[in-house]
Amino acid sequence: MDIYDLINDFLEHLEVESGRSKKTIDNYRLYLERFVEISLDILKKESLKPSDITRELIRKYRLKLNRYGSENGDDDLKTITQAYHLIALRGFLKYLARREIKSLDPSLVDLPHVHRKQVTFLHFDEVEDMLEQIDLSTESGLRDRAIIELLYSGGLRVSELVGLNRDSINLKKREFVVRGKGSKDRPIFISKTCADRVQDYLDARTDSLPALFLNNSRNLQAVDTSGNYRRITARSVERIVEKYARLAGITKHVSPHTLRHSFATDLLMNGADIRSVQSMLGHADISTTQIYTHVTDKHLREIHEKFHSDTN
Repeated sequence: MDIYDLINDFLEHLEVESGRSKKTIDNYRLYLERFVEISLDILKKESLKPSDITRELIRKYRLKLNRYGSENGDDDLKTITQAYHLIALRGFLKYLARREIKSLDPSLVDLPHVHRKQVTFLHFDEVEDMLEQIDLSTESGLRDRAIIELLYSGGLRVSELVGLNRDSINLKKREFVVRGKGSKDRPIFISKTCADRVQDYLDARTDSLPALFLNNSRNLQAVDTSGNYRRITARSVERIVEKYARLAGITKHVSPHTLRHSFATDLLMNGADIRSVQSMLGHADISTTQIYTHVTDKHLREIHEKFHSDTN
């Protein structure tokens, strides 16, 4: 069977049976097609068979992948991006094994060690400083405050926020459900202040459009009959967050994801257990949540100063 047909079957399997997002599937297609392209170049063949995938081929592929940018006149692939290529390949090999198609044992594909970047987050007073910069005399200002409050109070991903409709969120109960990565549902809880700020924005609106947050730009196309007319985009939310961080005099880079980081660190600093934070963030693997445990450094310092004997 042609290798590209097998890749298509695998991607369809991810979509239908594993519920992976379109973005994930598009990325996997890119990574696997790149693997075939590089492998054909290494083997000097016109076609690739599953049985051609060996440990030696993987070794040479990883070397080529590490030099991919330099050899193609582009920027080198970051270690994390190389890891994604190998994760996609390992998933494909597992799929072949389940279909009893002879190829390399997926356990023989090792992933590179990835150094996670230190998480950037805002303290509560910095979030307040951002909110104080907003002009609340306009509908756009009320919207911007509601967006920042909701990102910080609910720990939402920006893609989850822009996908919300008016009827998605229960402001009286102050809880609702979002569908996150991997099409997994998780509960979102928000503070009373956040719910009031969202209500203030909705009260100021005179339209009946379904989207919770609207783009107020005048450069809009004809009405979108899908119900997404004037729905705010993720890029617009990024600009809003960057704008108020800059006005607040915050020098570090601040994005919508920074507010999600801030949500998680605030919970941990105030005594929440990591399993609960994992659930609220919608992380499948607790190791992803553990990037936030750096906030415990403050508590370790307090313990050190309280219990460690000091010399004169």
